[in-house]
Amino acid sequence: MGIAGGFAQMIREGGLRSLWRGNGINVLKIAPESAIKFMAYEQIKRLIGSNQETLGILERLVSGSLAGAIAQSSIYPMEVLKTRLALGRTGQYSGMKDCAKHIFKKEGLKAFYKGYIPNMLGIIPYAGIDLAVYETLKNWWLQRFATDSADPGVFVLLACGTMSSTCGQLASYPLALVRTRMQAQAATQEGSPQMTMTGLFRHIVRTEGAIGLYRGLAPNFMKVIPAVSISYVVYENLKITLGVQSR
Repeated sequence: MGIAGGFAQMIREGGLRSLWRGNGINVLKIAPESAIKFMAYEQIKRLIGSNQETLGILERLVSGSLAGAIAQSSIYPMEVLKTRLALGRTGQYSGMKDCAKHIFKKEGLKAFYKGYIPNMLGIIPYAGIDLAVYETLKNWWLQRFATDSADPGVFVLLACGTMSSTCGQLASYPLALVRTRMQAQAATQEGSPQMTMTGLFRHIVRTEGAIGLYRGLAPNFMKVIPAVSISYVVYENLKITLGVQSR
């Protein structure tokens, strides 16, 4: 199935509203996730580089990885709920609460942490690369082209965010794919034995080849690149408004 075919099938099954299925929990999830990630990133940078005026890319990489792991651990059950709601048939769940009750009743509490290990293994390189590349590119541009200003402008921030999120996605996408499939297994294969992370990796490579680990990468880029870039623009402008100094 291609992108256009996916859109057509969703609209046939549930109308235009189905394109936003699971968006409510997604919006509720992204606010605390982003807040915790950026807060942890700034605090960890201060701890790691307490005696340094500016941090190197390695310190930013470690700070970003830890911040991403903390943020994802804080909201992970909501990530599972989002996936289940997005995959659900029209009318299967009356809302977030009904979906959560259905999962808990049929699969227990541990179902809300399905895919947690591949998610952590993926978020560490993704968040680390994303935040480190973004700040390194932004600081490089400021030092080279805007020595008299601390504000690179919206377009430069968007470009830096696009580059950083692209690098992060390419490094971590196979683990994100395995995480999503683990989250979705119970919903799409009821009654079937549930595969482990390594079992899923082997199954995907055996049945779809290595390229199968990057299935869905194009629509993921279409979603993530503008979302991450916009979040960085808002983040930088809020830092200026609040008087936060970065290193």
